[in-house]
Amino acid sequence: MKVDVIVLGAGAAGLFAGIEAARRGRRVLVVDHALAPGEKIRISGGGRCNFTNLGIAPERFLSQNPRFALSALKRYTQWDFIARMDSWGIAWHEKTLGQLFCDGPATQVVQALTRDLAAAGGTLWTDCAIGDVQAGFTVDTARGPVIAAAVIVATGGKSIPKMGATGFGYRVAEQFGLPLVETRPALVPLTLAAHELARLAPLAGVAVTGRAAVAGGMGFDEALLFTHRGLSGPAILQASSYWREGDALTLDLAGGADVAGQLRTARAASGRQAVQTALARLLPERLARFVTEHLGVTGPLADQSNATIARIAAMVHGWQITPVGSEGYRTAEVTLGGVDTAALDSRTMAARGVPGLYFVGEVVDVTGWLGGYNFQWAWSSGWAAGQVA
Repeated sequence: MKVDVIVLGAGAAGLFAGIEAARRGRRVLVVDHALAPGEKIRISGGGRCNFTNLGIAPERFLSQNPRFALSALKRYTQWDFIARMDSWGIAWHEKTLGQLFCDGPATQVVQALTRDLAAAGGTLWTDCAIGDVQAGFTVDTARGPVIAAAVIVATGGKSIPKMGATGFGYRVAEQFGLPLVETRPALVPLTLAAHELARLAPLAGVAVTGRAAVAGGMGFDEALLFTHRGLSGPAILQASSYWREGDALTLDLAGGADVAGQLRTARAASGRQAVQTALARLLPERLARFVTEHLGVTGPLADQSNATIARIAAMVHGWQITPVGSEGYRTAEVTLGGVDTAALDSRTMAARGVPGLYFVGEVVDVTGWLGGYNFQWAWSSGWAAGQVA
């Protein structure tokens, strides 16, 4: 089979790149080893697809060259994709922090993408294993070799291997001499040492709205969750992209509330109540009990000095804890690192020195924050490659 463009990977970036190339009259084939296209789209956002974010900005993407993403993100913006959603007739709504979700199931987005690909004349092969990519280009597939003038690699990263994620795209990059930035799980729950887990066992399942900050001060104000493995919740997932082994996290478990001030007010108004009872008006009961027991604070509020109240507030607002690792690619939403952006053209996503080869989406060393940023990178980078491949 001969085509103008073969796209390896039928996720968000691959489907979008295929659509855009096909709309230019190119003969396009999109190939994926998975049984169905767009599996990450389907499960994202609790099945509602957090498809973009109103706050797209280059500083909300991690990369060795944070400005690399700027060109694609400016040329195909969140507003452009919102317009695409409206053209598909897919209803959506805004949640917290500028996150946009489908009103209905995420499968609507997958169906719209595959429909647009077919309407533009593109072909989609799923459940088709991909083999070697030979210079020239000939791509070996389970349905036979495909000769193509251009290859767009959109195979994603290593996150969620049970859905078929592999390091295939990285191997293609290395084969053609492109450097890689070391990969690691990102947007992932963090794990604690066994002795720490035993100490925190009473808190498993407790959730608060607070802040998680990593060494250096980068912090995120969202929900935090204590689990039987360690820490999770949006604030932890965000912080995980910046966290490195050996670093401590600083947790504010009171969501910005003035714990010391409120305890002093409660002491003046109702000093006979127990400290734990008063603290439980500001924190979940199990967490309030843990804090007071950990600090050895007992008795009524009236017996507590300002210094003791300050100690309680200091722990609630500045709890330091050092994770030992993460849950890994098994639960990571994305992969940090990937194909080095120094080897790519930021306007076209083309590999420098290898005419006709492109890398888009998660396989590239561009990783967004939680909340629709990685999907926008998929749309924008896929669009950029689709204009020229």
